[in-house]
Amino acid sequence: MSIVTIRNVEFINNPARFSDVYRFRVTFECIAPLKDDLEWKLIYVSSPGDEDLDQELDDCLVGPVPVGVNSFEFEGSPPDPSKVPPEDVMGVAALILTGSYKDQEFVRVGYYQNTEYDNEEMKETPPQKIMFERLVREISAKPRVTRFQIKWDVAPPQLERAAAGAATSAAVPSANDLDDSMEVDTEKLSAPVS
Repeated sequence: MSIVTIRNVEFINNPARFSDVYRFRVTFECIAPLKDDLEWKLIYVSSPGDEDLDQELDDCLVGPVPVGVNSFEFEGSPPDPSKVPPEDVMGVAALILTGSYKDQEFVRVGYYQNTEYDNEEMKETPPQKIMFERLVREISAKPRVTRFQIKWDVAPPQLERAAAGAATSAAVPSANDLDDSMEVDTEKLSAPVS
């Protein structure tokens, strides 16, 4: 069970110019107090086949994180055009928001970003040299969310009362949980049943 669950990611400036900062609000729920901050990163992927071209646009630490619904606004730098191959500037790229706790990624939210010129004439007949000042980007409203199981250093709270009609159970100890003060009669355990 995850201690932190993303509820919403809202892009504040979408669509925007290619050279504008990314501004968005992340809303998440935390069900137990965390000892350390959450780390969030924004990554631009222009060429899916070449990870070396991925650009980490920004990162931030959020904490301390109280129990309940929390939100924060995040601003990320635009991609560096000199690090994007010319053939990958136009069209679809990926924008990835990751959430980590103690260097363990627990969520990855991916969006498609479409980049094109800001007028029909340039879309139909693109100039020889890319004019970055005329490019606009639009981020898809449908994210792809991937969750990862990590080792949280806190346990989720136990429900005080079971829901009406719900079965309750107690933890069953294993042999490793028995302490030295508890004697076990191994003869009775291994005796044949008659």
